[in-house]
Amino acid sequence: MANLRQISHSLPMQLLQARESAMALFRPMLRSFGLTDQQWRVIRVLANQCNTEAYELSQQSMILPPSLTRILKNLEEDGLVKRTPDYNDQRKVLINLTTRGRKKYEQVVPESEKVYRSIENKVGKEELNDLLRHLVALNSSLEFSE
Repeated sequence: MANLRQISHSLPMQLLQARESAMALFRPMLRSFGLTDQQWRVIRVLANQCNTEAYELSQQSMILPPSLTRILKNLEEDGLVKRTPDYNDQRKVLINLTTRGRKKYEQVVPESEKVYRSIENKVGKEELNDLLRHLVALNSSLEFSE
């Protein structure tokens, strides 16, 4: 039987740990705005595009469709998003931020940037940019087609 690498050198475990370390810095700020991590991901995606279909939103926010349905329901109840039928294809629903949702986005962005600046201060701006470039390249290299 082959030896398995140490868990401290496991790519998936290190990526998970890095995510948790980063989110530990963002979560308190998001909570102060009454948002969860997942809600913020949805709002961030919708802030940069209009008339987004649920499947596309799921892919871009990295949230599984069943969870996204629940999150959208809560965001809609809070008046942050609206869902409307696609007039070209009634089976599809288009999702957009409301004025209130856009205002929430604009409130959170400066605070999110403060968190990014604190990360840059801890690890270095150039190192953070290098890490992000490497992660984009890694994800691109490992991407699979369905």
